[in-house]
Amino acid sequence: MSLTPALEELVEDFGAVGTKDKLQLLLELSQELPALPARYADAADSMEQVHECQSPLFLAVEVDEDPEHRVHLYFSAPPEAPTTRGFASIMHTGLDGEPAETVLGVPDDFYTALGLTQAVSPLRIRGMAAMLSRIKRQVRAAVGGSDGGAGGQP
Repeated sequence: MSLTPALEELVEDFGAVGTKDKLQLLLELSQELPALPARYADAADSMEQVHECQSPLFLAVEVDEDPEHRVHLYFSAPPEAPTTRGFASIMHTGLDGEPAETVLGVPDDFYTALGLTQAVSPLRIRGMAAMLSRIKRQVRAAVGGSDGGAGGQP
């Protein structure tokens, strides 16, 4: 598995606790999701909605023009949606600031290593998978990837 150091640490953290504590850890992460910069104040108009999420979630991906094409992630999710916010926080913590090549190299199903499939519904897991898929698609589009932006998972 090709994970960033931050994602590896999250996998270790989630792996070290039981199912109930995984939910608590997810709740704690939800509270750490950074606020949006002013340019994304109107999330519905300026960000892409991830429709697979059970709660409204919007994301934006910015890629630096430096040689490594560092990726910056922005998420909007309501405070009353802690699971969705927790998933977004996992993505932000694990991928924000990483080079595009590193982000694109993260396995599409890395979230299974977190052990959350026993703690949350398959519908919620589908939302997390969709977040990563959209992030990768936007990164590919920004760096002019040869994948043609196909992005999504079946």
